[in-house]
Amino acid sequence: MSWDFDYCSVNSISNLLGENGLNMTKKFGQNFLVSRSALERIVSLSGASAGMRVWEVGPGIGALTSALLQTGAHVTAFEIDRGFCRILRERAFTREIADGKLKLIEGDALKTWTAEFEENGAPDVICANLPYNVGSVLIGSFIENRCLPPVMVYTLQSEVVHRICAGPGDEDYSGFSVLTSLDYENREAFVLKAGNFWPAPNVDSSVVVMKKKTQSVIEEKDAPAFFKTVHALFAQRRKTVKNNLKALKLSPQTIDGALEKTGTEPSERAENLSTAQIAALSKALI
Repeated sequence: MSWDFDYCSVNSISNLLGENGLNMTKKFGQNFLVSRSALERIVSLSGASAGMRVWEVGPGIGALTSALLQTGAHVTAFEIDRGFCRILRERAFTREIADGKLKLIEGDALKTWTAEFEENGAPDVICANLPYNVGSVLIGSFIENRCLPPVMVYTLQSEVVHRICAGPGDEDYSGFSVLTSLDYENREAFVLKAGNFWPAPNVDSSVVVMKKKTQSVIEEKDAPAFFKTVHALFAQRRKTVKNNLKALKLSPQTIDGALEKTGTEPSERAENLSTAQIAALSKALI
């Protein structure tokens, strides 16, 4: 590595920010992971290795980036903060960028990742300490736009990870649970208390590992209808399946026929339906 920096030292980080006239920005949900053991576990869980293509979102000043590059992987990092981009480009990874081992894409990842996907396809791994304010939106965007790498490893608020891993009938089960279980087997790998970050957030975090299923629950051609159905079913949790499906603007006969065909009780609630049941329902509504 071309830069010897102690990413786990709060003093070192604070001094670096001060030298560059930077402040932590709440609107970007910035919290640095300062636990060396946690960084090592995350990289190990990702399975990143020499020659792999890895995406990272929100690298900050490069703690996880550095660890991923040390595996020999080629990293594409999406960073919105201009000050952090300057540190990454001009101080931390000048050599790696010049050698093509690190590609830095500046700007909002929600707006920039699609161009990278269209040009080079999905990476082998996405591994990121995601900003709390965009984590679920970004993951949902990947899935709905069918960017499906074999492995995704994220650090997120624990409550978001619980939603990803929840099943039908669970308190945390939601439309997001359905989306993330469509193509992936998900598990909470470990919990990170607030003290592992600087500044310390007000909530605990968890690392989730998402491994791609050998086969999706749906056929690709049915994906658009599936996503519309999921969004409709979970739009108002207290309403029944039948009432929520009215948002799709289909005829009552079509809705009733689909419910009957799939054996779904009109009075059932979406929180009790599995991903497979919702997939069957959406297919019957087409």
